[in-house]
Amino acid sequence: MKNPEIKAHYIDEELLQPTDPIAVILIGAGGTGSQVLTALARMNHALTALGHAGLQLTLWDDDTVAQANLGRQLFAPSEVGLYKAQALIARCNRFFGTHWKAVTKKFGRDTGGNLPIHSRATLYISCVDSAAARFGIAEILTALSGKTHYRNAPKYWMDFGNSRASGQVILSTIGTIKQPCSKAFTTVDSLPFVTSEFGELLNRSEQQDDTPSCSLAEALEKQDLFINSTLAQMGCALLWNLLKDGQLLHRGIFLNLEGFRSQPLPL
Repeated sequence: MKNPEIKAHYIDEELLQPTDPIAVILIGAGGTGSQVLTALARMNHALTALGHAGLQLTLWDDDTVAQANLGRQLFAPSEVGLYKAQALIARCNRFFGTHWKAVTKKFGRDTGGNLPIHSRATLYISCVDSAAARFGIAEILTALSGKTHYRNAPKYWMDFGNSRASGQVILSTIGTIKQPCSKAFTTVDSLPFVTSEFGELLNRSEQQDDTPSCSLAEALEKQDLFINSTLAQMGCALLWNLLKDGQLLHRGIFLNLEGFRSQPLPL
């Protein structure tokens, strides 16, 4: 018997058993992005073990590793001065045997206003630290969703964001996802962008200090040691459930480490 009060989102059927790895673009290789990359590599290994085609990832970030990044972000002293994206992808490929790629540029339109080369993917994951970057990503994904391609059609956007000891991860659809008939749930074919649903909140959060830290101690005054890794694990668990089980009853998580509280975001 159908319960109209319980909503569910079913994954695009092409992603349940794809013939090719799912194209993923990860934007940001800092505190959260470096943790998300590792979780995605583990997810890829598990998916392929289950007979799934897995993931093919491209990491975008134009920043280099600084001394203050060591400890809170997943970088070694020998990697100081290297591009974050290249350091992480090289290490990931060696450890997991993947053939993922790094792009040492910001994910955004070029000086001529053109969409970035190799910007097409099925799943986009953003780990950026400003509202402006999120609105820029939303604008690009909106532009990409209007174009029809046989492969790598944009389907989902997962955004991670955090302050010192709290954060959130929110999953959105890029356009609508055709839903099957369900006798148990009311299906939801469209999940709003984080910039549409929480745009005002994002703009208010822009007032925080985003100047570079000179030491790990200074960086920890801005972001707690485990907020990024905890948020990354919870968000990737949500994505894992979607890819493994094919459906979700929640599309995000709000986390507060100071009170050790988490709150799911229903559909």
